[in-house]
Amino acid sequence: MLQGGGALGAYQAGVYEGLAEFGLVPNWLVGISIGAVNSALITGNPPERRLERLRAFWDRVSAYAPMSVPAVLDPLRPMLDHLSAASVAMFGIPGFFTPRVPPPFFAPSGSLEAQSFYDTTPLKGTLEELVDFDLINRGKVRLSLGAVNVRTGELVYFDNRRIKIGPEHVLASGALPPGFPAVCIEGEHYWDGGLVSNSPLNYVWDERPLTTALIVQANLFNAQGELPRNLDETLERAKDIQYSSKVRFNTDHIRSMLELRAALGRVVSKLPASLLANPDIEKIASFHDERQWTIAVLNDRRVSHSGQAKDYEFSRATVNERWSAGLEDVRRSSANIDWMEPTDIGPGVRVYNLPPETPAGK
Repeated sequence: MLQGGGALGAYQAGVYEGLAEFGLVPNWLVGISIGAVNSALITGNPPERRLERLRAFWDRVSAYAPMSVPAVLDPLRPMLDHLSAASVAMFGIPGFFTPRVPPPFFAPSGSLEAQSFYDTTPLKGTLEELVDFDLINRGKVRLSLGAVNVRTGELVYFDNRRIKIGPEHVLASGALPPGFPAVCIEGEHYWDGGLVSNSPLNYVWDERPLTTALIVQANLFNAQGELPRNLDETLERAKDIQYSSKVRFNTDHIRSMLELRAALGRVVSKLPASLLANPDIEKIASFHDERQWTIAVLNDRRVSHSGQAKDYEFSRATVNERWSAGLEDVRRSSANIDWMEPTDIGPGVRVYNLPPETPAGK
């Protein structure tokens, strides 16, 4: 499960590389926003080309600032990263989006140009080049992309088990206003799914695809953090809380559902056989199942040099750092899996919070 988070999504690419090293090949990807882009790049390529295509995308979107900063200039990183983010805001990102000229304030009300600051047509071209949508729609790997219906406010998932996925569905999942315009699909307009929930765990839960499953969730925003000391840190902390808020909510919801599921199972088991064929009892019994799920939650806890602008700071140095962080977290978690203790959130579901803090002496 891949969250939204703009430039922070390079961490997800590193996580995928780490999982691939250990032979863990996903059979279902659920993504929102930049997570939808990464999910499409993975699902829309054969296994031997996935890393190559992920790297091609992240190299392209960081091409405007391709130089890595020498270690001697580390004290200047905050300033350089803020300049990088300012460049993105002014000039856009290669292969991703371009600023509207003239700005939306000067466009006729009701026109597409009046509804956003940037045009995402370049991303459509990038996706068509790097993603094989025919492969996606053959359905060998399941793909689900979260978006919000602008008219109803409903969170929906475009799923290749139900519809034919195209680049427009990926664009819709990442259409965060007012930066990006809504995307029209079959007469309805859609915005970024992160407006409602940046974590797609509930969708996976409700779909109940497997009795036994390993679910990997890559979180890009920190639910916990330090008290801000200035305005930039205040805005960053507010963004972290906003986009991580549904993670804890989803976990609490699933814990409640697990307890209810177990209670229903116990009640049904005590009923006489004569009642088991009752339609109401059959419906109640359907909520009980024997699923055994392990959820591995990877958290990108690295401190950002660019503060509240971290999700639109796409310099090559930062992208490579995020990618390396995701890869390192998978490797470190795998190396220390023998002593990690999971959290049982209810019958049949255990959660590992990764990467672990290495205990003394390890």
